[in-house]
Amino acid sequence: MCRIVGFLDLNYKQDYLMDKIILNMRDTLTHGGPDDAGVYLDKDIPLAFGHRRLSILDLSPLGRQPMEFENLVITYNGEVYNFKEIRQELEKEGYKFFSNSDTEVILKAFHRWGMQAVQKFRGMFAFALWDKEKKELILCRDRVGVKPLFYYYKNGLFMFASELKAFHKHPKFEKEIDPIGLSLYLQYGYIPAPYTIFKNTFKLKP
Repeated sequence: MCRIVGFLDLNYKQDYLMDKIILNMRDTLTHGGPDDAGVYLDKDIPLAFGHRRLSILDLSPLGRQPMEFENLVITYNGEVYNFKEIRQELEKEGYKFFSNSDTEVILKAFHRWGMQAVQKFRGMFAFALWDKEKKELILCRDRVGVKPLFYYYKNGLFMFASELKAFHKHPKFEKEIDPIGLSLYLQYGYIPAPYTIFKNTFKLKP
């Protein structure tokens, strides 16, 4: 169900084309979202979001991502099972909806309740949310950790993605083996969170 990707480069000096890089990163994940695709760019920050869509709840273009509402932008993967109940709450608060997607419900729930909105969500999900007013980037993953979400940070470059291979398409990603991740793999046959096989690269904990 969908794939998400993005980056925030605090040291960007127009040394690469942001729009080309986010497209390359996004489209490494086409297999997980073959139905549609979108990007959000803010070159003044500079920040880029990408999304590959597997259409399930709302098959129309109204469910396209990244999705914006007022000061918020989201790229989201997953399903919130109780989104209809949350939508009814929000409608009583005066919010109007233009799609049948749970993405729009998450976005407007954050607009109404902030981080407390997460306590209302029941489901499997991973998303990134950008607040244009606060200049704040939030990553969130479901409590059980069904939906994967990785992040990388070094030298002012912060990246996130549903799969590690998307990072390889960014020219500033330093592909170095992490000895801790390697030793954990040799010991257990997998790498437990928050570690990964690469340095400065982590799994977001549930």
